Amino acid sequence: MAHSDILSQPDRGLGLDRPQTEALLALFSRCDDLREFGREVIQSVVNALMDSQAQEACGAPRGSRSPERVNSRNGYRERSLSTSLGDLELRVPKLREGTYFPEGILERYTRVEASMVALVREMYVAGVSTRKVGLVAEELGVSSLSSSEVSALCAGLDEEAEAFRTRPIEGEHPYVWLDATYMKCRTGGRYASVALVTAIGMSSSGHKEFLGCACFDSESEAAWSEFLGSLRDRGLRGVRLAVSDAHAGLVAAVSRVLPGCSWQRCLTHLQRDIRGHVHSLAGQALAADLVRACAGQADADVARAAWDLAAPVSANLKLTTFANASRRMR
Repeated sequence: MAHSDILSQPDRGLGLDRPQTEALLALFSRCDDLREFGREVIQSVVNALMDSQAQEACGAPRGSRSPERVNSRNGYRERSLSTSLGDLELRVPKLREGTYFPEGILERYTRVEASMVALVREMYVAGVSTRKVGLVAEELGVSSLSSSEVSALCAGLDEEAEAFRTRPIEGEHPYVWLDATYMKCRTGGRYASVALVTAIGMSSSGHKEFLGCACFDSESEAAWSEFLGSLRDRGLRGVRLAVSDAHAGLVAAVSRVLPGCSWQRCLTHLQRDIRGHVHSLAGQALAADLVRACAGQADADVARAAWDLAAPVSANLKLTTFANASRRMR
C-alpha cells in the first residue's frame, strides 16, 4: 500500500493529523528495524508527556503570559534510561521553583527500566557472566550497562531466593518427590561441583509445589537428613509417600526423618537403569514401554498382573533390574 493511500485512510484511534503521520513515516524510513523505530517513538512520546506535565504544573503554556501561571520552566536535565529496546535519551524539564519529576513515567534513582532488569537477571541466573551480559546489552543498543551495574542489578536475587527457599510450608503434602543433581557453583572465588537436592510436594488438593532446595558437598545420608529436617522444620507434614531414585543414603534419610512415610522408586530412574542394560535402541524403547505400561495401570491388581506378564519379556532381554522390580511389585 502506498504512503498516499495510508494518509488518505480515516483515523483509527491514534488521532494523528497528516503532518504527524508524515513525520512517523519519515522516522520509520530512517530506522533500520522495528526495534529502533520503537525506541525512537517511545523516546519522543515520553519526552512529550514530560513536557505536557511540566506545562500543566506551571499553569500556563511555555513562553506565554497568563495570570494563572504559578511557575516557569528552567531548561532540561538530560537523563539516559536503559530499556530492552536500547538507551532512551530523555529530557526531564526543570522548574524555577521547586522540582519536577515524572512520577508514574520514570522511577527515581534508577536508570534501567524494569523489563531490562528482568532480562539482565534472567541472563545472570542462566549462568551468563556479567561481562557477557554487558556485551549482550550492547547488541540491544544499551551502551551504559557495565559489569558493576549488572552485579548491582542482580544483588537482590540472593535475598529473594533465600526468602522463597525458607518460606513456611503450609498444609499437608501426602506425596513428595526428591532428587539431586550435580552442578558447578562459584564458591570462594572458584568453581566446584556441588550436589543440589530438591523437593517437590503434592498437596491434599492435588496441586504440586516446589518445597525447597539446598546445596551440599555430596549426596550423602547426612545431607539428605539435614535437608529433610529443614523441610519438616518449615512445616512439612502429612507425608505418606516419598518418590526418588534408589540412592541408599536418601532412602535411609527418608526412613529416619519422615517416620511412617513409605518410599517408592522413581519410575523414570527405573527406566533409565533398565535402558542401561540394553544395547539396542529397539530394546531400550521396548524396556521403557514395559515399565510405562505396568506403572500406568490405575488398579493395583492389574498393575501387579502387568508386571508378571512383562517379566518373561524382560528375561529375554536379560533385564535383571526389571525382574527385581517385578518381584518388589508383588
